[in-house]
Amino acid sequence: MPPAAAPRRTRAVPEKAQPTQRRDRDRTRQRILACASAEFAKHGFDGARVDRMVERLKVSKSLIYHYFKSKEQLFIAVMELAYEKMRARHQDFELRGLEPVEAMARLVSYTFQHFIDHPEIISLLNSENLYKAKHIAKSPVIGTMYNPFLENLSAILVHGQEKGIFRRDVDPVNLYISISGLGYFYLSNRYTLGAIFHRTLDEPVELGNRHQHMIDVILGYLQHQGAPFELPLRP
Repeated sequence: MPPAAAPRRTRAVPEKAQPTQRRDRDRTRQRILACASAEFAKHGFDGARVDRMVERLKVSKSLIYHYFKSKEQLFIAVMELAYEKMRARHQDFELRGLEPVEAMARLVSYTFQHFIDHPEIISLLNSENLYKAKHIAKSPVIGTMYNPFLENLSAILVHGQEKGIFRRDVDPVNLYISISGLGYFYLSNRYTLGAIFHRTLDEPVELGNRHQHMIDVILGYLQHQGAPFELPLRP
């Protein structure tokens, strides 16, 4: 009778291999996100194609769906990354130690510069607004991402109010929408506006003028202490 076969030994994965595998997974995920960001920014959610991403990345479609279960989940991850980048640019902790006027001027500057440095964000936001935020509403993180920022913005406003510099009737949400809108509208419409007014609005001189204009507008509003002029919207 032949001797019984010795039991097979499973080969343990060295502990050093685990961090390497994690780094490889993280790099792969970041590569997919970078490619997907470009694809969604160029073609929008409907026009984006996973097949084009597969071709550019030289990976299998199943690998993309391993990391992101669907095209929608991939788009949501792209939007989460876009918002994370915007939040990182706000430099909350750096702003918190500054005098109110400088802190607000820097916030305006950071916001505008981020749109200039990352034009894909404008395209992504345009695409998602066509869907009335249907996709990002499903994100578990985007909805709370701006809470710490609004707390810090409110603290800057209170600091300015206590020093008698800023008006006391400022809604932080409306203020940030105005700061973003002043830069977002200019950059997202710079070609049509440039054609109308015969200017090349993305030239450095024009961008510098817009940058200063935005700071002047926001600080002018914050430092205005007179009674507001009320003109209700028509129904």
